[in-house]
Amino acid sequence: MEFKKQKKEKVLGINGLGRIGKLSLWHHIGRRYFDRIVVNLGRGSGEGIKTIAEMVEKDTTYGRMHHFLKGRQARSLIKIPEGSSNQLFIDNIPVTFLTAARNPREINWRGENVELVVDTTGAFVDPTHAADYAKGSLRGHLEAGAKKLILSAPFKIKTKGMKMPEDAAMFIYGINHAAFDPAKHSLLAAASCTTTGLAHMIKPLLEHKESKEILTASMSTVHAATNSQSVLDTVPADGAKDLRKTRSILNNIILTSTGAAKALEQVIPEMNGIGFMADSVRIPTQTASLIILNITFLSELDEFGDSKINRNFINRLYKEAEEKNQGLLRVSYEQNVSADMIGEDAAVLIEGSETHTRTGFINLDLANIPGIDAADLKMINIPVTHAKIFGWYDNEYGSYTNRLAELTCYVHEMMI
Repeated sequence: MEFKKQKKEKVLGINGLGRIGKLSLWHHIGRRYFDRIVVNLGRGSGEGIKTIAEMVEKDTTYGRMHHFLKGRQARSLIKIPEGSSNQLFIDNIPVTFLTAARNPREINWRGENVELVVDTTGAFVDPTHAADYAKGSLRGHLEAGAKKLILSAPFKIKTKGMKMPEDAAMFIYGINHAAFDPAKHSLLAAASCTTTGLAHMIKPLLEHKESKEILTASMSTVHAATNSQSVLDTVPADGAKDLRKTRSILNNIILTSTGAAKALEQVIPEMNGIGFMADSVRIPTQTASLIILNITFLSELDEFGDSKINRNFINRLYKEAEEKNQGLLRVSYEQNVSADMIGEDAAVLIEGSETHTRTGFINLDLANIPGIDAADLKMINIPVTHAKIFGWYDNEYGSYTNRLAELTCYVHEMMI
C-alpha cells in the first residue's frame, strides 16, 4: 500500500501589528498563499480579541479591509471563534495572536510551527546582535524556532567597525531577490519603501548601454508622514541631534535624512562607483510619496549632434521595463496627484510627462593633463546629459508592503 506524503502546512509569522505588520496581514489574507498566520503582539490590547479584530479590520488610510480586498459590496471577513481569546478566522484563514513575549527569543514560533517570520516592529535591526542580546535581537527569532527572518527595514549595524555577517543580506523583490541562497542566508532585510522605489527607477538605466555611464546622481523623496514622527511638538530625547523630527508633522514640511543611497549600493552594487546623494522632505499626508531623481550621464551624440539620451529614450526604457517586469514599474502620462497613488500596486510609477533632459559640454584642456601630447588637439568637448525623473510610490501598502510580501512568498518557496 502506498501512502501519500502529507502536505506541509504553510505558516507565516509576523512580529508586530503596526503599519507594515497590519498591511502585511491584509496582503497575505488576500493572496492566500499561507494556510495559517501567527501574529505576535507581545502584549494585550484593549478588550482582547474583539479589540484586535476591530483594529485589524479598520484603517484610516485604506478603509475597511474587506472593502479594500473584495470591493465596496463585500461584508466583513473576520469571525471570532466561540470562546476564543487569541484567534480569528479572516476570510476562513486562521490567524493566531500571541501576547506573552516581546523579546524575539521568547516568542513561541516553534510551538506554532512557524519557520518564516517577518519582523515589522522596527525595534530589532542589527544583524550582528546575538540571540541573547539583552534588548532582543533578530537572531532571537531563529533561536525561538524560525529558520528564516525577514526584516521590513534596512539592517543597521550599530557598532562601528562591525561587518555584515555572512548569513545576512538585503533583498528587494524584482531587483536582486534571485540572489537569495537558502543554504546561506538566514537573516534578510527588505530595505525601505524609498529604496524599493528608487532601485526600480535606477535599474533600467544601468541595464542599457546608452545610459549606464552615470557620473553623479541625487535623489529627494517628498515623503508622507510616518509613526516615528510627532503629532505635536515634543521634547527631543537625550542626545538627539535632529530636532526637526520632534516637530509636529501635522503642521510642517520637515527636512530630514534618508539611508536610501547607502542601502541602494547593497542591492545594486554598480552604484558603488557613482557619486550619489539622498535626502527626504516629510510632508503632512498619510501615504504616497514622490522620488525626484536627478542624474548626470556621460552621453553620446547622434548624427544630428543631439544627445542619444532624451525624454523619449528614458521613457521608452521605462516602458520596456514595465512590459518585462509585469507591472513592478509603470509609466503614466496622466496628470496624477499623490492621492491617486494610494493603493497603487507598482513599486514605482514614472510620471512620464515630467521627465526632462538637458545636454551640455565639459570643456577639457588636454594641455593641463600630464602625460598627454596635445600638440595638435588642445581642447575637447565632452557631452553630458542631465535628467530629472519623477517616480510615485505608495510607501505603505501599494509599493512597499506588496514587494515585501512577494519577497516573503519567494523565500518560503525556496525553503520548501
